[in-house]
Amino acid sequence: MNAALGTAGVALGLAASLLGVVTLAVGLRSRRPKLLRVGRSYAWLVLGGAVLATVAMERALITRDFSLQYVADNGSTATPALYNVATLWAALEGSIILWALILAGFTVGVVVKFRTRLTDPLVGWASLVMLVVCAFFFMLLVGPANPFTTVAGAIPTDGPGPNPLLQNHPLMAIHPPMLYLGYVGFTVPFAFAVAALVTGRLGEGWLAATRRWTLLAWGFLTIGIGLGSWWSYEVLGWGGFWAWDPVENASFLPWLTGTAYLHSVMVQERRGMLRVWNLSLLLSTFSLTILGTFLTRSGVLDSVHSFTESPIGMWLLVAFAATVVVTVGLIGWRGDRLRSPGSIDSPVSREGAFLLNNLLFAAFAFVVLLGTVFPLVVEAVNDERISVGTPYFNRMTAPIGLALLFLMAVAPALPWRKASGELLWDRLRWPTWAGVATLVGAVAIGARGISPLVAFALGGFAAAAAVRQLALAVGAARRQGASPLRAFVGRSNGGMIVHLGVVVVAVAFTAASSYTTSATYTLAEGDSATVAGHTVTYEGMNPEDVSPQRTLVSARVRVDGGQVYEPALNQFPNATQTIGTPSVRVGATEDVYLTLVAAPEREGGPVVLGVIIEPLASWLWVGGGIMGFGTLLAAWPTSRRRREDDPVPSAEGGRLPAADVARMEDGEAGRDDVPVPSGVG
Repeated sequence: MNAALGTAGVALGLAASLLGVVTLAVGLRSRRPKLLRVGRSYAWLVLGGAVLATVAMERALITRDFSLQYVADNGSTATPALYNVATLWAALEGSIILWALILAGFTVGVVVKFRTRLTDPLVGWASLVMLVVCAFFFMLLVGPANPFTTVAGAIPTDGPGPNPLLQNHPLMAIHPPMLYLGYVGFTVPFAFAVAALVTGRLGEGWLAATRRWTLLAWGFLTIGIGLGSWWSYEVLGWGGFWAWDPVENASFLPWLTGTAYLHSVMVQERRGMLRVWNLSLLLSTFSLTILGTFLTRSGVLDSVHSFTESPIGMWLLVAFAATVVVTVGLIGWRGDRLRSPGSIDSPVSREGAFLLNNLLFAAFAFVVLLGTVFPLVVEAVNDERISVGTPYFNRMTAPIGLALLFLMAVAPALPWRKASGELLWDRLRWPTWAGVATLVGAVAIGARGISPLVAFALGGFAAAAAVRQLALAVGAARRQGASPLRAFVGRSNGGMIVHLGVVVVAVAFTAASSYTTSATYTLAEGDSATVAGHTVTYEGMNPEDVSPQRTLVSARVRVDGGQVYEPALNQFPNATQTIGTPSVRVGATEDVYLTLVAAPEREGGPVVLGVIIEPLASWLWVGGGIMGFGTLLAAWPTSRRRREDDPVPSAEGGRLPAADVARMEDGEAGRDDVPVPSGVG
């Protein structure tokens, strides 16, 4: 029954996607509004098919229907309920179901959001593009990634369960869906960008239509990456949170280009500039999500995050190539209409800073892409395996990251068009002194090393600049009689909170990467060891906890004479190696990270303990939470609306009214440095 329901859902989703594409194409070509309305109604059938397929697979996993090959390969009667549900996205075929479900949900969201514009060609083309993407993923479910194939021969009574690493922490139930929401969410602005190119409506109207969609996709991707690094820290037992793993990089690449787009799009909205660049960034972001899907699901990479080799790799590679060719062709076709009406008057201006910001993000993305893909190219050409390790990424990205921290403080303080030195010093005087004070404080508490100290100083500089902007927003809110809390809502002010989160992450990352202390000790029961001023005492082993799911043995370790922590080793029935579970004493200034490297060989014998002292590690997750909260504030609707849900430009080119443009470009005279409570900015 589950196989029949799931197959029916996939067939419904594919048929509805294809029918929607054909209906919209005919309606757009013949300019028949009725067909445009009918075509977009197919989105509901696509969602219905995706929901039916998801429910069928979850039902099969929960009821342990081992007649399905996917359940036989990944399910188990001993898998706990939470991880049993999460098994849907623990392997290749199930993850494509989740992808299709989220994509169908976004497609329906677009139809509902623009329901009053169903006959608008821009919305019609955007809907058509999204249905084409839906059709592609449903084709994968019908063909090479079919999750509803049945077992040939005798039906097993049990299965191996999911990968042990994927059933060892609750974050497994949260991290992948968040990441997929970010990946798939970028399909919406991509679809509108393609629609703008096809229709020739290349002004700023479509930017306003997709602003919040882009922010939310970026926010979900940010949270997904943060949760992934937290999972790595809590599960893998190496004490780190970012290893420049190729699959980590695959998710980081669209984040970099998406971040660049969110900054540079403001230049286009204000000055009508960087049109080709913004389209290229947006189309690159979507293309990189497809490339990331290929790297994760094709089996070409050896990674704890990736799935095994599968036949969908070539399909995804073809989709990536087709996306690049089509989008580059569209930009070339519309090149004459993409010329910017303005130019940068001075490099010392907000648009100049945003352009430099974008170049740095592009360089960052190129460095990461090169280090990730180059080994694959060498292997394909020479049949030789090489690896690009952490030293390459750290050496190449550190200067770019420091430059971005500096620009993050300077850019919001710059007015549009040009700035005088006196004005710039007036706006950056206190942030500069804050950066100097941070540097002095870091040296006073013992921080050493040029790169970390520069990072701390720039972090203080950027944080103070963001706080200054928020203080101005609160002051403006009071003068206008609004609540000070309302001042934090809107893109400009929410963006400043995101900047604060970035600073927290950057400082924590620098401290944890530069000043970590680690040691390994062999301790008999009652023995103690001291590392970086902390004392750990081994107090014996807990009895083995034997269950059908796993065998667990843990050590009791007292830290600094206080609480007892229990790092453990797990043996899963179908795993070939022991899986460690670290135990962490989380602190405001540093974490004490404990791992059980080796259990006693005999009862009462010594154990091997790993101890890692990680400064400021817990602030990484705090900073990620601040970034997520700031994104929510930036996307939150404000009282002053500029018809952001209307994709139709009010005039050819979609420029804002002249009065608004003049106000925004007045600089100090127009109070350009004050983020107003409405969030315009």
